[in-house]
Amino acid sequence: MDKVANTSRAKKMANISFNPFPVLKSERLTLRQLSLTDQQDVFALRADKEINQFLDRKPAETIEDTIRFINVINANIKNNISVYWAITLTETREFVGTICLFDFSNDKISVEIGYELLKRFQGQGIMSEAIEKVIDYVFKVLKFQKILAVTHYQNHASAKLLTKFKFLPSKDINNQQIDFKTFTLTNAYLTSL
Repeated sequence: MDKVANTSRAKKMANISFNPFPVLKSERLTLRQLSLTDQQDVFALRADKEINQFLDRKPAETIEDTIRFINVINANIKNNISVYWAITLTETREFVGTICLFDFSNDKISVEIGYELLKRFQGQGIMSEAIEKVIDYVFKVLKFQKILAVTHYQNHASAKLLTKFKFLPSKDINNQQIDFKTFTLTNAYLTSL
């Protein structure tokens, strides 16, 4: 399992509810709840060596690993611990990736964002569309003050995406793993729109 799935040990967050599930839509995308019918696509995403090279997780080895992961994710959503969206193309309903929020602070100060996209959909602006909707959700609906994102120092595409949305590299490196950088976006982002 990975950092997002391991949040199942966390306490239920006060004043946050993901029931009903927050479906988000953009021009081309629908961000919906992950389901067991996504297991083949999630397996392809989580077993991909190129995608996993930038993530601090063990790759999925079997469909059973993926089913367990989806079940843990949906339990976390039910318990208001994290929220995890399947990114789909609205027109075709095709699964293209995931985006999630986890590690919510009890005081509504910060939350962490994570995302991944199947390789064949990279470079098409899909993640930009998805991340914009999730940023708006964090600041306008959940009313958090900042969003954290941790990315591998060699994942230049992710760092470029984050800086496009005005995430700034964190100056506090004491708690970071050496191969990863932390970026922060504050709700001042809303005034720049």
